[in-house]
Amino acid sequence: MSATDTQLKAAHAEVKAEITRTDTKTGLLLAFIGAVLAGTWSAGKDLPLTVFALVPGLAGMALLVGAAGLLLASVRPNLGGDHGFPLWATLTAEQIRATVATDLAEDIAGLSRIAVKKFTGLRRAVDLTRIGGGLLILAVLIALGGAA
Repeated sequence: MSATDTQLKAAHAEVKAEITRTDTKTGLLLAFIGAVLAGTWSAGKDLPLTVFALVPGLAGMALLVGAAGLLLASVRPNLGGDHGFPLWATLTAEQIRATVATDLAEDIAGLSRIAVKKFTGLRRAVDLTRIGGGLLILAVLIALGGAA
């Protein structure tokens, strides 16, 4: 095995590991957002909230729902057939061997694009979660402070 083959295989494994890591973070953030939304709804539905507390609270919840949407989009399966499992499902055993033997660099490039797209969605969702959480904290402070 040549040094180039070894480097290609290492790069391929690294990109696949990064996709797995990003998907794991996405799952954890989705669970966190779900817990925050459930807790906020449970705590807020019985409180007499003023408009001053409702506005940032509802905006915060809307941002958290938007973040959850971004996360779901980033883990949505791509069944277009141009890369990964859908492609392999359309090939014969011989075609798979030939494709893997000749197109590892192309596979790395395709997986890297997928990883960047997932990472970008995760990053945007984290930003929205931070802003939404801040707005929820503001709503709680207003509600507890009795601002009218």
